[in-house]
Amino acid sequence: MADHFSEPLEGRERRLRRFRASKNSDRVGQISEGIARFTGTPQFLIYLSIFVVLWLGWNSFAPENLRFDSAALGFTALTLMLSLQASYSAPLILLAQNRQDDRDRVANEQDRRRAERNLSDTEYLTREIAGLRMTLGDMATRDFVRSELRDMIDELDRERTDRLREREERIAQLQAEIEQLRASESS
Repeated sequence: MADHFSEPLEGRERRLRRFRASKNSDRVGQISEGIARFTGTPQFLIYLSIFVVLWLGWNSFAPENLRFDSAALGFTALTLMLSLQASYSAPLILLAQNRQDDRDRVANEQDRRRAERNLSDTEYLTREIAGLRMTLGDMATRDFVRSELRDMIDELDRERTDRLREREERIAQLQAEIEQLRASESS
């Protein structure tokens, strides 16, 4: 047997024990939170008040042989029970408060991460929108394209008009030459 205790526990057994301990600890924490929540309700105060009134009434007005807490001694048993209840309530309330603080800390951390992600996404979208605006600034607008097309049409019209005028002048020249040739042939 002494050999058995001198050997180290295997890792798996330790993890299993640690898991059981944390599971039990969590269960104890849940129970303590339930008790702490209940002790903070009006229902608990009413039950406790009824209990104290019944205790005081029974130990004050019941037959002497049925009383179990003496009024002459200041209801020692009741005082002890209420002190015991108070001494357990305070740590239970603190334990519940600590567990709530832990949950709040986790929730705050998650909120912080979510806010950082949202900020990062917003900054990315802002950069993308700025890039799109810059790209749109470089793009030709419909009015610009229309004005360029009008200018091109006007230029083509001028060139066509110039060519037509040149043709007409050339035709007039050729007709003048033909007439000169006819005139020189007839002479």
